[in-house]
Amino acid sequence: MEHINKNSQTDLQRSMKSRHLFMLSLGGVIGTGLFLSSGYTINQAGPVGTIIAYLVGGFIMYLVMLCLGELSVSMPVTGAFHTYATKYIGPGTGFTIAWMYWLTWTVTLGSEFTASGLLMQRWFPHTSVWMWSAIFAIAIFLLNAFSAKFFAESEFWFASIKVATILLFIVLGGAVMLGILPMKGTASAPMLSNFIGKDGLFPNGILPIFMTMLSVNFAFSGTELIGIAAGESVDPEKNIPKAIKNVVWRLLIFFIGTIFVLSGLIPWKEAGVIESPFVVVFDRIGIPYAADIMNFVIITALLSAANSGLYASSRMLWSLSKENMLHPVFVKLTSRGIPLNALIVSMIGGCLSLLSSTFAPDTVYLVLVSIAGFAVVVVWMGIAASQFMFRKRFLEQGNHVNDLKYRTPLYPIVPIAAFLLCLASCIGIAFDPTQRVALYYGIPFMALCYFIYYIKSRKPRLPITKDLNDAG
Repeated sequence: MEHINKNSQTDLQRSMKSRHLFMLSLGGVIGTGLFLSSGYTINQAGPVGTIIAYLVGGFIMYLVMLCLGELSVSMPVTGAFHTYATKYIGPGTGFTIAWMYWLTWTVTLGSEFTASGLLMQRWFPHTSVWMWSAIFAIAIFLLNAFSAKFFAESEFWFASIKVATILLFIVLGGAVMLGILPMKGTASAPMLSNFIGKDGLFPNGILPIFMTMLSVNFAFSGTELIGIAAGESVDPEKNIPKAIKNVVWRLLIFFIGTIFVLSGLIPWKEAGVIESPFVVVFDRIGIPYAADIMNFVIITALLSAANSGLYASSRMLWSLSKENMLHPVFVKLTSRGIPLNALIVSMIGGCLSLLSSTFAPDTVYLVLVSIAGFAVVVVWMGIAASQFMFRKRFLEQGNHVNDLKYRTPLYPIVPIAAFLLCLASCIGIAFDPTQRVALYYGIPFMALCYFIYYIKSRKPRLPITKDLNDAG
């Protein structure tokens, strides 16, 4: 890791390849929501209801990624959707989106380090959670601090472990459902009995499907990391569309396939009380040391999400500084192209989140988590609105749609549909008592961000980067 000097450059290096972008997005999405919380989702919405919710959530994600594709290929800049929102919606909106997204990932950092430390106590029961949290925090910081390529390579292998586990789970679980492999405690193959049982297709009614869909949208968050990394990717015109296409379809296969197998092997009434349904299925198949295997995989998933989160949050601070919305100290890079000051501050934010998750889980940390969950959907709305305004201005300037190297199809239907579906998710939060707190704190936080921006700068003074001016 190299020190920053006065002459350090301020332009990030393009060192990420297509496979890095692909695994970066998978790593940001596939985490504890799938490995730990999927059983609770099945218990609430039922097997069929959960699959429907994930299909709808995946569709929303697909629409947002189509919008992000056009923007990030036309303007492959680090900071992505905050920069797009600044140019095409307004600087106050760009500033707000950046800080909401930064908070989302720093809160995630605290959660991942805490959970990793707790899971390590399975093997080392007499050790401190804080010790493991500190070890993991230092390791993730170092992975990010050496070079973007080093970070991307580590995330590639982190995500590969998760993907391999999910594929193995789907194959083995599907074989058990069809009776190809035996399952302990059952005389015959379960087939589709859990889907068409005596409780019907929707055992708890239709309403829980909509309530579950809100958390499903959050589960798909992380795919937008492709846009964050656009400014550091090799050949973005080719690799970004390829990464978006591959990520969307593989995520749908992974999520839907996993939920289908889980629902087929575990009765919905039992699913909600299982800490990790993956462990139960592996154990029933007869895989030895199933709990230890999954403990390792879940820790890997947590560290992968933390790795992606520190990368994303540091690049947001760098981009804010690049656009003169934050102190210029954050725009400086090491000789290896790393925004070290932004990285340090983001890690400090993650450590403060870690402290609040331990000492104030029901007050300060609850507020942070609520804002973070709400922020993801707001960011997606910002992406859709930015693409709508970008295309509108692009055509008004006399350009032709065929001049775009990647085009969002069915314009303006796709951005409008993406925006309205995300808005519906936000409105739906108001009807769920457990998630309503996200609005209570998320909306005031947005208002505070706008207030701070307009107090600091009465008029826009944001020189847009060369990449944006060249975009047409």
